[in-house]
Amino acid sequence: MNLTLKVWRQKDAKSPGRMVEYQAANIIPDMSFLEMLDVVNEGLIARGEEPIAFDSDCREGICGTCSLVINGIAHGGQRGTTACQLHMRHFQDGQTITIEPWRAKSFPVLKDLVTDRGAFDRIIQAGGFVSVNTGGTPDANALPVAKVDSDRAMDAAACIGCGACVAACKNASAMLFVSAKVSHLALLPQGKVERNQRVLNMVQQMDAEGFGNCTVTGSCEAVCPKEISLDFIARLNREYGKALLKGATGHKETV
Repeated sequence: MNLTLKVWRQKDAKSPGRMVEYQAANIIPDMSFLEMLDVVNEGLIARGEEPIAFDSDCREGICGTCSLVINGIAHGGQRGTTACQLHMRHFQDGQTITIEPWRAKSFPVLKDLVTDRGAFDRIIQAGGFVSVNTGGTPDANALPVAKVDSDRAMDAAACIGCGACVAACKNASAMLFVSAKVSHLALLPQGKVERNQRVLNMVQQMDAEGFGNCTVTGSCEAVCPKEISLDFIARLNREYGKALLKGATGHKETV
């Protein structure tokens, strides 16, 4: 396969960026999208040019670092698929492919296709920990959990924090991400002690990071590589409302 790539190049966070065209020649259809970029970078390095900077780690669809907008769609548009698991056979020989970083104020571009997603880390930190007894490992059935709750908790825990939901949302909302993290622990006994304070703190931090409001367009669910359901956003709203009514301590409301 021979492809034309239009890639966003940006020297650093303070420099202006622009689209630059490259040729990707002799690409094997069974390559992943990131492997294709590796081949292009090898050619750039051989010519003494600066390689394209992009994030990657596990390349198994688990870590959530491969943050690319491909042809205008986060992760490339194959349902339930991260960019690192997107294969070149989904493209046509001779096709032109545009590659951009996440576009959100809360995810500033650091270089080329690399963005700073530390905002997600700070939201997780705001959620804190769970209060559990230390010591010996308890029996597996020491804390009975209804199967329907455990299944839903596992569905929420599948979120890898990639940020595709933010990149796809017209408001750059992080509600799907936050709702998954809040719901995961809210559904399990281990998360009950800090349940109210957790949701208040995480929503407050989400707002402080500058993410937009959710208008339930469904674009976040459509591009989520782990297919996190919009239902969790409804659960987040319920958790937040109940926490406000119960008046969890330490939360400073803003008007």
